[in-house]
Amino acid sequence: MIRDRYLTAAALIRALFAGTLAVCLGAAAALAADSKPVKKGETRKAPPGKRERIDCMVGTEDRQARIAIDVLGGKIQSFAYYGKTKPRTCSMDVKRSDSYSKWEDNGNVTVVTLTDETGAFLIDHDKSQYRFIFREIDRMRYCGMQGKINGTLIVARAQNKYNCTVERLFIENADPGEEKKAN
Repeated sequence: MIRDRYLTAAALIRALFAGTLAVCLGAAAALAADSKPVKKGETRKAPPGKRERIDCMVGTEDRQARIAIDVLGGKIQSFAYYGKTKPRTCSMDVKRSDSYSKWEDNGNVTVVTLTDETGAFLIDHDKSQYRFIFREIDRMRYCGMQGKINGTLIVARAQNKYNCTVERLFIENADPGEEKKAN
């Protein structure tokens, strides 16, 4: 009986050793596959690149525009906009691969179309700046008020620091003849 327990324990140790060896050999094979030379005409998948988080604000406490941008490998992954014209506020958070937006990249330009025909963003970017063009963004969905948001917000790099400028960011009211400067 003691011999049977010994054999069972020995069999268990052998099985564990064999399993550990298989895992190690599998990992070695995976590493070897990664280190194979690239064949002519093929490209190796590049690492995702540098992650950068950018945020800036323009304006005063009562009247301001803020934006935060998440960039990975030179591509914008998400952005959040907050605007305030006291007492009104507006806020939106748009992420790549969420169910509320469709992202299309074409060189230095990214078009973000919001679902349910609630507007679009055109993002033009290069090494020195990000230009966000707001196109007919539904204000009700993001601000809880009637109207559309149109205009441009620029985030520019200057001496390793980012600065925001608002070239034009208007809200169209229900009365098309009346425009008010927005957040």
